[in-house]
Amino acid sequence: MTSTKNMLEARGLCKQFGPTVALEDFSLTVPEGEVVCLLGANGAGKTTTINLFLGFLQPDRGEALVGGIDVAEAPFEARRRLAYLPESVALYPKLTGLENLSFFDQLAGGSRSPQDLSKLLLDAGFPKEAHHRRAATYSKGMRQKVGIAIATARQARALLLDEPLSGLDPSAASTLGVQIGKLRDDGCAVMMATHDIFRAKEVGDRIGIMMHGKLVNMLDAASLDAREIEQIYLEHLREADASRHQEHAL
Repeated sequence: MTSTKNMLEARGLCKQFGPTVALEDFSLTVPEGEVVCLLGANGAGKTTTINLFLGFLQPDRGEALVGGIDVAEAPFEARRRLAYLPESVALYPKLTGLENLSFFDQLAGGSRSPQDLSKLLLDAGFPKEAHHRRAATYSKGMRQKVGIAIATARQARALLLDEPLSGLDPSAASTLGVQIGKLRDDGCAVMMATHDIFRAKEVGDRIGIMMHGKLVNMLDAASLDAREIEQIYLEHLREADASRHQEHAL
């Protein structure tokens, strides 16, 4: 039996901004070939978690590891194993999709041919007729697909996504979800922040529920339907709100 490697690992991560606790004792592992969705409202700690893995923030306590490398100690080495897809992919508007992909490929040390780059775009679901159009004409869904192609070109073994499906129409969101699934099937470890219960169920293997900086539950997506996940999420929300009201009353 082949063992899988934990590509993303959080060990007791804590982060505070002034009096606000953004992340508290967060621990999680994401092995190769798995998608873990972090489900929560704005302010739940999802983006803080991603920024700690990217090395954009330093933890107050705990460790974030990528492929066993501590991000705080070796941020550049850790980032070499990562790809990142934000809520809205920023492309150079005067360059075409193919030119943008070529630029980012070279920036990462690659030297792929136009034919190979075109195939990466097609594999990401990006229409061939748009390869040579300027990125300024692209919809958000099209930019996200170029972002997937950029992540694939990096050959990263771990992928971080921060609300990548937000604002997409149902068709574009479904297509992007399929591409994320392909990356998982190729052995990539994926951690995706989202507030969309339906998409978390559709894309994720496991769903972590976050409330006010804490990971309060980890669910097996295959064993629950979207309605059941919603009920569990709302129950945690009620408990978290009741606890916060009690703390303020003391």
